[in-house]
Amino acid sequence: MTAVLNSKLLEFDGHLARLERSLKELSIAMPVSAAQLKAIHEELIQKNNLVEGGIYLQISRGNAGDRDFAFPDAEVKPTLVLFTQARPVINHPNAAKGIKVVTMPDIRWHRRDIKTVGLLAPCLAKEYAHANDADDAFLVENGFITEGSSSNAYIVLADNTVVTRPLSNDILHGITRKSLLLLAERDGIKVEERLFTPDEAYHAKEAFISSATTFVWPVVSIDGKPVGDGKPGPVAQRLREIYLEIAKKETA
Repeated sequence: MTAVLNSKLLEFDGHLARLERSLKELSIAMPVSAAQLKAIHEELIQKNNLVEGGIYLQISRGNAGDRDFAFPDAEVKPTLVLFTQARPVINHPNAAKGIKVVTMPDIRWHRRDIKTVGLLAPCLAKEYAHANDADDAFLVENGFITEGSSSNAYIVLADNTVVTRPLSNDILHGITRKSLLLLAERDGIKVEERLFTPDEAYHAKEAFISSATTFVWPVVSIDGKPVGDGKPGPVAQRLREIYLEIAKKETA
């Protein structure tokens, strides 16, 4: 999903680079050139009068005929699908009030760095969260939080250091995550990329998530326990503020 602000694409180049990497890892050819793909995005924005929201993109290997787990011998043309979603991204209520999360086991496959359409586990995680009076889930593997159901996860220590899991095959390499970490260091906010446990998250000063269309949403409770004072914290709010400053300039 690529965010759209003021009818313009946000961080398209980052999403394109991750798409190309994911396709390479799966041995799927790009069905169109990078320039053509951007033009398609821009045409969709215009045709749908999209001012704020996002554009979802999906590429599959193509029609191979008979059902078979092996890649097709014959050359097939990948299928490209895109659609727009109008939604508030700047003034979303969750950005102001924060969200509640619960922890649950991470049951996903071990190439989460590849952005795929295998979304059964994230759907189950989101449903588990809703069934337990929460908005989302923090996924846990081997005693450590990996990420949210569709977001990267962060905590803030007492000295305002931001902690998030380092890049590996265990998490999606978030485009917003990359920008936030650069902006944090530029703003004088210390960042540590390391593993962290649910217990450390329970006792953190703050917690928050990031994704392409949430940008930064504070987390105010985990497993029913308030994070900090149970309200959105200043570090998360500051990161959202400086991210939006850049985003608005890029899409002005």
